[in-house]
Amino acid sequence: LGSCLSTSGSPGGSSLCQTYSAFISLPRSNHRSNVGFSIPRPHGKPFAHRSELKQAKRIVVKLGSAVVTRGDECGLALGRLASIVEQVAMLQNQGREMMIVTSGAVAFGKQRLRHEILLSQSVRQALHSGQNQLKDMSMPVLEARACAAAGQSGLMALYEAMFTQYSICTAQILVTNLDFHDEQKRRNLNSTLQELMRMNIVPIINTNDAVVAPPVPSSDLQGLNVISIKDNDSLAARLAVEMKVDMLIALSDVEGLYDRPPGVDDAKLIDIFYPGDQQSITYGTKSRVGIGGMEAKVKSALWALQGGTSVIIANGTDPKVTGHVITDIVEGKKVGTFFSEVKPAGPTVEQQTEMARHAGRTLASLHPEQRAEIICGLADLLTEKKEEILGANKRDMELAIALTNRLSLSTAKLNSLAIGLRQLAVSSRDSVGRVLRRTRVANNLELEQITVPIGVLLVIFESRPDCLPQVSALAIASGNALLLKGGKEASNTNKILHQLVQEALSLHGVSDAVQLISTREEVEDLCRLDKMIDLIVPRGSSQLVRDIQRAAKGIPVLGHSEGVCHVYVDSEAGLDKAIEIVRDSKCDYPAACNAMETLLIHRDLLRTPLFDQIIDMLRTEQVRKIHAGPRFASYLTFSPSEVKSLRTEYGDLECCIEVVDSMQEAVDHIHKYGSSHTDVIVTENEETAEQFLQQVDSACVFWNSSTRFADGYRFGLGAEVGISTARIHARGPVGLEGLLTTKWVLRGEGHTVADFSDQGSMKYLHENIPIPQGSFS
Repeated sequence: LGSCLSTSGSPGGSSLCQTYSAFISLPRSNHRSNVGFSIPRPHGKPFAHRSELKQAKRIVVKLGSAVVTRGDECGLALGRLASIVEQVAMLQNQGREMMIVTSGAVAFGKQRLRHEILLSQSVRQALHSGQNQLKDMSMPVLEARACAAAGQSGLMALYEAMFTQYSICTAQILVTNLDFHDEQKRRNLNSTLQELMRMNIVPIINTNDAVVAPPVPSSDLQGLNVISIKDNDSLAARLAVEMKVDMLIALSDVEGLYDRPPGVDDAKLIDIFYPGDQQSITYGTKSRVGIGGMEAKVKSALWALQGGTSVIIANGTDPKVTGHVITDIVEGKKVGTFFSEVKPAGPTVEQQTEMARHAGRTLASLHPEQRAEIICGLADLLTEKKEEILGANKRDMELAIALTNRLSLSTAKLNSLAIGLRQLAVSSRDSVGRVLRRTRVANNLELEQITVPIGVLLVIFESRPDCLPQVSALAIASGNALLLKGGKEASNTNKILHQLVQEALSLHGVSDAVQLISTREEVEDLCRLDKMIDLIVPRGSSQLVRDIQRAAKGIPVLGHSEGVCHVYVDSEAGLDKAIEIVRDSKCDYPAACNAMETLLIHRDLLRTPLFDQIIDMLRTEQVRKIHAGPRFASYLTFSPSEVKSLRTEYGDLECCIEVVDSMQEAVDHIHKYGSSHTDVIVTENEETAEQFLQQVDSACVFWNSSTRFADGYRFGLGAEVGISTARIHARGPVGLEGLLTTKWVLRGEGHTVADFSDQGSMKYLHENIPIPQGSFS
């Protein structure tokens, strides 16, 4: 093992390729007569969806030549192998039955033999000439079978050493294509593998290249950086079906299957591949070290799929994903190409995104009055179709286990929604294309900055179906394409609301601009569409927002992680105002992100009628738990339970009370423990209030009013896509303006930058041109 680790090698593979490739390319009626066996009876249907892959019990991991070989093709990629072994070991220790089909013996042996030959030649040269003449030495052709014989033991020793770190034993299985022609040998192989897995041993399977001639002349073994590689794809597929495996993971050096050669312009990675899609694929060249190529992988995958095994082809070489590619696949994440026999009736998420983007561009080009007409049409439909909407909502309510307040719709809610949408329709008439700045750069050269849509929005929301028409109207008003991913608990309501949105959009032929994602796509998978989605807006729990912020790599996320809102009752607060503001902030809708979570009380108010009446009011409103902050607890002989964290968002009839010595101390507390969402001061001292409003650095800061006013509808925005606590772009309740960005438009007459150089004939003016109110470009 020591010498193997010190000399890098290259992967070997399978001589089964020729026989098996011929087998899978023959008509079905000729299979038995040509190869001596028939396809085993399918052990069951393969998984239809990625989300079902978590159920896989028996898994084969096939390591392609490029996976086990280093990038310089001079040895094994030990780091990649170590991470793959770690993942396989973790799944094995979860109770799954893992098998590995590996390349590497020829490569390992080739490097080892070359090392021995170089040592031998150098000794002979030194004896004959008295000096080292390595520069003149030539490397003889290395025979593949000898390389395999020399490398197999080292390869297995390496696997054994790696798996031992996880208290897992391995076993070596060497096969040839002839072993599958003999019924007795096939039964013996099956029995051996079954017994090994029963004893929790991971079989390491490879072809016995020491006794099988390579499928091509050995001339490709010449040279220091050329590796002879054979195909193990067919072996992995055959074993998967023979052993009734649930899933075959084939790792290669590409992300998966593309519709045309990777690297070609517009080549698209195929997320799900169906047996009837072969004609839509254009295959490219083979990998840097393999001879099977993607076409052989696809044929093997389809054969395994026909035999009842699910197949995924994925990248096992990318350092960013190597350490979790196998476990990600088993968890059902969108990795690589998933082979499925079940083709969904509707479009894929990628197709929906393309449809939305295309229709969204048309939507953005409509006149403002036309977009307003669509929104008013949607408002009318919400009231006209209320019986259908409420009927669908009732079905969701009957199936719901919890969250019924957020899930529930009513006639009053629908009427309120319609009013807000009509309000939005009025304000949307002067949104897209509005001129923000106009400058005369030079004579006959004018520059404008105008508002334009962001592009494609993805809004993920939980439980609240009223979010769907609100967000849709905002997208329409701002000319953005929209993808909506709602919670399954509101699926019936979301479906009919989306139908109404599309009906309104069809008024001007842009019904595809708003798409409802109703497939089994995981949120994390959606967040990976960084080349198709321009902004993600999560609406839901703080946990949902945090999950999306972690998952969205490369896509901006507009949202707030938590709603830790404060109400500070100053020493000069009015009694009635303080009681009502605290009541409304905490008790009106405690699950909302703009509900009060921490009540800050000035120290002078302790043991006063105002303080007592606030406590009595909270009890009357059934605030079931009041936690004491450290300062407040120190004033009390018998105090409520001391708070575990001053950064808690309770989202229920529960809150924290803390004592501060001054307004400035309240500001400092908010900055330390708040979430920059909404914070309030209750006081009759105008100077104190103004200092609070200026110093508190939150998205919303109020004086003598409830935290619950932090809402797009209540701000007059008509609707909101969410509330943002970010410090760039939109902040606070995000309405129409927050879904617009800008672009610069320059109008000239053949101007060039050279005209303005020191030797040029023109000078910059940079004169601001007044913009008439309501001016559009």
